Amino acid sequence: FLIIFMWTPPHLWALALFRTSHYEEAKVPMLPVVAGAHETRKQIVIYSALLVPLACVPIVTGLGGIAYGFTSVVLGGVFMAFALAVWRETEGPEAVRAAKRLFGFSILYLFLLFAVLLAEHSIRHLLA
Repeated sequence: FLIIFMWTPPHLWALALFRTSHYEEAKVPMLPVVAGAHETRKQIVIYSALLVPLACVPIVTGLGGIAYGFTSVVLGGVFMAFALAVWRETEGPEAVRAAKRLFGFSILYLFLLFAVLLAEHSIRHLLA
């Protein structure tokens, strides 16, 4: 639950960064509309920095094993790199591209994280 809770803001805010005009037209108060792109980029980095170590908690609790741990660390590093790229790119097509990359990767990130957790758990259960 906490992984999804912390994953949702950077995922949705990345989308909102490159679709701000749509949210403005629809009068939907997404963060870039009400607080601006700078604050949105800052919040993306903060939430991403909290998400990455939080995604390692299943290793500590025993829910995840070596494969999950490796996957979590590698994917977390990539997620953080994309979040920092969103922070650095403030204008123009590079800023849009950075937000789109984070948005697209965030979907893959969550899928792979939970797929490896499920696969590892299933394999352990079958071998027990």
